[in-house]
Amino acid sequence: MKETMTVRSEGRPAYDIVLSDSFEDLGACAEGLGFSARKLCIVTDSNVERLYLDEVRRHLSPVFSQVKVFVFPAGEEHKNLDTVKQLYTFLIQNQFDRKDLLAALGGGVVGDLCGFAAATYLRGVSFIQIPTTLLAQVDSSIGGKTGVDFDAWKNMVGAFHMPRLVYTNVSTLLTLPEEQYTSGLGEILKHGLIRDRAYYEWLREHLESVRRREPEVCLPMIRRSDEIKRDVVERDPKEQGERALLNFGHTLGHAIEKLKQFQMLHGHCVAVGTLAACRISADRGYMTEEAFQQIKETFRQFGLPVTVSGLDPEEVIQATRHDKKMDAGSIRFILLKDIGDAQIDRQVTDDEMRRGLAEILQGSECHG
Repeated sequence: MKETMTVRSEGRPAYDIVLSDSFEDLGACAEGLGFSARKLCIVTDSNVERLYLDEVRRHLSPVFSQVKVFVFPAGEEHKNLDTVKQLYTFLIQNQFDRKDLLAALGGGVVGDLCGFAAATYLRGVSFIQIPTTLLAQVDSSIGGKTGVDFDAWKNMVGAFHMPRLVYTNVSTLLTLPEEQYTSGLGEILKHGLIRDRAYYEWLREHLESVRRREPEVCLPMIRRSDEIKRDVVERDPKEQGERALLNFGHTLGHAIEKLKQFQMLHGHCVAVGTLAACRISADRGYMTEEAFQQIKETFRQFGLPVTVSGLDPEEVIQATRHDKKMDAGSIRFILLKDIGDAQIDRQVTDDEMRRGLAEILQGSECHG
């Protein structure tokens, strides 16, 4: 089972997204990139290393002159410039030049960090994405946004750098911890809410199959989410306009993620941030209260959190001021006009955010 879709840049094919149920075609796909006589560095973390490194190296070793491996400790707290510096040192010591290749094997942390290193080492080397988490397969591996966290600010240092290939083996979902799987579902539901009502309804209809991770449902689910992200990215590769819609739920979600010190998974933060944004949308009359409650119940059924505890709403609002999506002092907030129809809004007030936060924060007083 193998499907391929192409991502275009400035009207020309830029790279392929390959969907498969194994790693069997990975070597052939990599060989087609024209790096056969070059060195490869597989970048992965300590969790993915024990699961997939040997198999992936076995498929890629015949294609390259040398295959080196750089492993760093798993966890968002290691997605920083210190780890990038260690990777630079490794590449220099192993004499990697501008015509060699990096491969990101893992989830979003690995993909973002490896991509940023590739964008900046020797002013840019090529890399491929081999995403192993649902979140990475439908979001971070596509579109060329790379970056690392800087102190407490998420993805504050980064670059746009397109991969040469995205190779998704959907069978890796079977080894994901449940919370990692549902984290990816947060982004998937987001895609339907901002862009495709029919897809959102399809997800609801296939709830049980999705929760059971049935491959015959997961593959078309990932394909449709990839198509949605691809189409937006093709039209707005540098996030000058429409691509900001993909940040639905992220303004408050990133603030929550920061204040929880990255102990709450990204997709779960996006989920509660999405519900807060939907609350604001409903309060404005864009959607009915019934539609809002249905979205909230859908998130709950998909195993996503609908509340978060231990946070002060004023601190959350203050944290949004440091978000990289600020534009001339105003926040580019994403609201829903309806399911499948999102819009950028720069007029969301602190009082509106307080009311949105009152929906999701447990044990806090929100005044507005």
